[in-house]
Amino acid sequence: MRRRRKTKIVATIGPASSTPEKIKALFDAGVDVFRINMSHTSHALLTELHGTLRAQEAAAGRPIGILVDLQGPKIRLGTLPGGSRILKDGEQVRFVRKVQADDPNDIPIPHPEVFAAMKMRHTLLIDDGKVRLRLLSVKDYYADAMVVVGGEIKDRKGVNLPDTLLPIPAMTPKDRSDLDMALNLGVDWVALSFVQRVEDVAELKKVVAGRAAVLAKIEKPKALESLGEILDMADALMVARGDLGVELPLEAVPGRQKQIIRAARKAGKPVVVATQMLESMITASVPTRAEVSDVATAVFDGADAVMLSAETASGAHPVEAVQVMDRIATAVEGDPTFIPEMNAQRNAPEETTADAIMQAVHEVTHTIRAKAVVCWTKSGSTGLRAARERPEAPIIVLTPL
Repeated sequence: MRRRRKTKIVATIGPASSTPEKIKALFDAGVDVFRINMSHTSHALLTELHGTLRAQEAAAGRPIGILVDLQGPKIRLGTLPGGSRILKDGEQVRFVRKVQADDPNDIPIPHPEVFAAMKMRHTLLIDDGKVRLRLLSVKDYYADAMVVVGGEIKDRKGVNLPDTLLPIPAMTPKDRSDLDMALNLGVDWVALSFVQRVEDVAELKKVVAGRAAVLAKIEKPKALESLGEILDMADALMVARGDLGVELPLEAVPGRQKQIIRAARKAGKPVVVATQMLESMITASVPTRAEVSDVATAVFDGADAVMLSAETASGAHPVEAVQVMDRIATAVEGDPTFIPEMNAQRNAPEETTADAIMQAVHEVTHTIRAKAVVCWTKSGSTGLRAARERPEAPIIVLTPL
């Protein structure tokens, strides 16, 4: 099967899309990479899905990418008296370093490392940012905070600290077990959650040892502070707008999305834009006009791939969601403004032979209307450099067996 669309489509496998028949339908609709979310996948299911995908790959005669997304650590509340509590704006509350609060006025966070890292005036978010607090004082075993935006909190709800660099490894024991299984199966990509610093990515790269490519998910403000270093270490980036939109003001996310895409393109690394791209299609058979514009904007900005999450994992219309995304990306790439937009975003070449050659490839491809750009590579870097220049012709990359 030959595809001329350059922007790749990543689709998440879930209950709505895990059968061989549905996987084939998604592939036929345009999926290039299948994402397996290890937050909801056992080792037995991972093995089964991997076998199904490789069988589909062999039948189609076209490579299919398999991306395993590690769960990563999650900070949660402990057990509240009564199971829930209403926090009111302006109320002062106390967080305690316990699994279960003894005092009905206390809120337990059973993570000692959190209390060691929190500082006065830092922001604390509960339940994906629905409740927001500002820390007033922090001690070894408790922290006092003022409720800025109130609401109901419940047992085991997630906690985010956007201002705080947490001394927590990005990989949990579960992640290491999942990673070992994924690498033994032979997946193509491994995605790392909860990236705060370049050392998180370096740790995963050391374990992977070249057996798969590493994708760093940018979902925390601290990762943005080290974006250049993370980009140098990772093989690709993901703009994980869900958690990023919790820890950053919502209005800041579009700008950070453009920043990440441009940085990745300058470095010649692939970048994926993810989360809520066609969210309404979880239940509706057609997307909203705003969602169509969102996907199109990501493609116009130069994203290498766009991703579907719940739309294909648990939605009512997984195949239709892929078909819509395929049509949007294809339409954008065929728009008369697309090539000029890509050319306007090109970075000045570095003073290297490789960059000089690739700049010439871009110009020659346009001038003679070349049908293809052919690269010979051992590591893959030449193909990535060619892709960074966004030539109008398809790129064919040859490697030794």
